[in-house]
Amino acid sequence: MKNIPIGQYMVNEGIITNEQLESVLEAKKNDNTPGKFFGDYVVELGYLTDVEFSQVLSRKNNIPFVDLDDPETQIDLEAVKKIPEALAKKHTIIAIKVTGKRLTVASYDPVNFYIFEDIKVTTGMDVVPVLATKNAITKAIGRIYSNANVDSVIDAVEGQFQEAEVDEATKEIMDRVDNAPIVKLCTTIVENSFRADATDIHIEPFQTYTRIRIRVNGDLIELMNVSNVVHNSLITRIKIISGMNIAEKRVPQDGRFTQVVDGTTLDVRVSNLPTVNGEKCVIRILATGDVGVRKITDLGMTDYNYDRFSKLIKVPQGVMLVTGPTGSGKTTTLYAALGELAKPNVNVITVEDPVEKNIEGINQCQVNAKAGMTFAAALRSILRQDPDIVMVGEMRDQETAEIAIRAAITGHMVLSTLHTNDAASTITRLVDMGVAPYMVATSLIGIVAQRLCKVVCNECKTPRYSTPEDNELLGIDESVTIYDPCGCPKCNNTGYTGRTAIHEILLCTPEMASLIAADGKTDAISALSREQGCKLLRDNVAELVQIGRTTMDELIKLTFAV
Repeated sequence: MKNIPIGQYMVNEGIITNEQLESVLEAKKNDNTPGKFFGDYVVELGYLTDVEFSQVLSRKNNIPFVDLDDPETQIDLEAVKKIPEALAKKHTIIAIKVTGKRLTVASYDPVNFYIFEDIKVTTGMDVVPVLATKNAITKAIGRIYSNANVDSVIDAVEGQFQEAEVDEATKEIMDRVDNAPIVKLCTTIVENSFRADATDIHIEPFQTYTRIRIRVNGDLIELMNVSNVVHNSLITRIKIISGMNIAEKRVPQDGRFTQVVDGTTLDVRVSNLPTVNGEKCVIRILATGDVGVRKITDLGMTDYNYDRFSKLIKVPQGVMLVTGPTGSGKTTTLYAALGELAKPNVNVITVEDPVEKNIEGINQCQVNAKAGMTFAAALRSILRQDPDIVMVGEMRDQETAEIAIRAAITGHMVLSTLHTNDAASTITRLVDMGVAPYMVATSLIGIVAQRLCKVVCNECKTPRYSTPEDNELLGIDESVTIYDPCGCPKCNNTGYTGRTAIHEILLCTPEMASLIAADGKTDAISALSREQGCKLLRDNVAELVQIGRTTMDELIKLTFAV
């Protein structure tokens, strides 16, 4: 059994079928990416997760499997130090245990003799290989080596500035930012934030210290505090790499830069704001082109909403809007819809600010206000480019909204976003922006309103019966079992692991179009949409509470209204 190919072994064990094996081999044959293994294609095609494939490989080769993502897996820091960071990154390996003269090393390719010879020569120890997923090893390398570095980096930076008392000569030293510790501190902050799945980094100056916080699952948590003497150099370093004017400290500035973390290229946007204690900096970490575009089946919709959404994107022309507050996943939903619509026989063009993901087979334009390339100007030109489907990143003003709606009336499919609280208020917002109600009624296909809702941790959630107040909010008559967050090592003591989207999907039926054309108000539109089967955001999150995926706290936070 040991000598047969892994694909045949999986078929014999009943893990995949012969047809699935054929499709994996076909994908492997058509893709010439170097360094890609059979398992990568199995995971890509969705037949197994990377952990499941590694467990199969572990059984076949009789090599123990270690889940490095499990908080209970102990990694000995003394063992980690035996292998230099550069060698660990080169081979994607990490040492996890020392036993006398033997070093246990996790690798995703544990039969590669050359890797272990290299380690043996470097460490002078016998190597015991164990198997782990490539993703988990990369994360562990980043997390452990950078955590070991971060304290020494902060000490080096603060030590350097404490030596320098403030005369003119030392002021120059303090403002110099090409010194290694500041560069390393800046890199480390972005790396650690990305590994913690943060979306934003806040660098906030106060009288005696600078606080660095990160936004994870919608909440700000403290990453570190540094001495306020470091603040100016840290901000100057960020301004240099993001292309801002370092001499200008009186007005807000914007910039962007890219940074590679654990093999992923991050697109990082920076906003700078002068405050009384110095410049406050907010860094947004964007999902990049390196990260695959989600499919519409991965958006977290209920089966009912998925059916309604599938109907929306089948309509050949008209406007489909995705609405919600900043950071609610609107662009992710639009990209998923584009991924479904972008066939070889259609011309898809987008105008975005900025282009967040590069999608194969789609023409993507970026807004450049300084050069006169606004949403409206770009949209006018796009309509002369013979498009079938147009995506407008955001309807920001009357001009953009009118051009987009005229494009839909003249036979194009237009996808766009808007910042509103729910689906019904989106229609009145368009009318308030100056678009005639009859044009909205003629062009609209439907509206998807969405929010991101935190998912309660399965390991530590605690059950209880809902109270009468809970039942009223959930819209039910009798008590049911619901869950409260608790906190454990798996969820970093937050009680939640990740987020999912909740949706409200309004379809523009003939009755709805008549109401919109008659300048119907938000309440009337909302009442008609409910009659026609639209489940509100409150209904969606109430379902999630009742099946134990989220909590009452999230329901109140996302949908409470007076």
